[in-house]
Amino acid sequence: MSMLKDFQAFVMRGNVVDMAVGIVIGAAFGAIVKSLVDDVVMPPIGLALGNVDFSNLFVVLKEGAKQAGPYATIVQAHAAGAVTLNYGLFINTIITFIIIAIAMFIVIKLMVGMQNKLHKPAAAAPTTKECPQCFSTINIKATRCPNCTSDI
Repeated sequence: MSMLKDFQAFVMRGNVVDMAVGIVIGAAFGAIVKSLVDDVVMPPIGLALGNVDFSNLFVVLKEGAKQAGPYATIVQAHAAGAVTLNYGLFINTIITFIIIAIAMFIVIKLMVGMQNKLHKPAAAAPTTKECPQCFSTINIKATRCPNCTSDI
């Protein structure tokens, strides 16, 4: 029973809950960026490169046992039992990673900027003042100027 209470106390700590929320949001963000890359970014790039579908760029490493190639898509190759090197999907994954990395860099940069604005160190209290007679700099606690000996 004690282990259950200890586990519950651990899970309910703020850091663990924050981390769990971050993981869920990160997974959702990753899915959005993957869709952005697969459905929005790569089709125009493929069109510009001569109707290339990056999701179906692959090299057959071993012909399928069920059916010999050539295979038009990765799905057909896998259905035939072929072993493929899917470099088009890898390119999509790299672009997804780059977009997520840039977005995380921007978010972290903004958060650090906000934290710096919120937690500005207070201005240090002055330790010196100016003598009204001779205008020399003296200690703020001084009652007599050491330069002109006037009362302050």
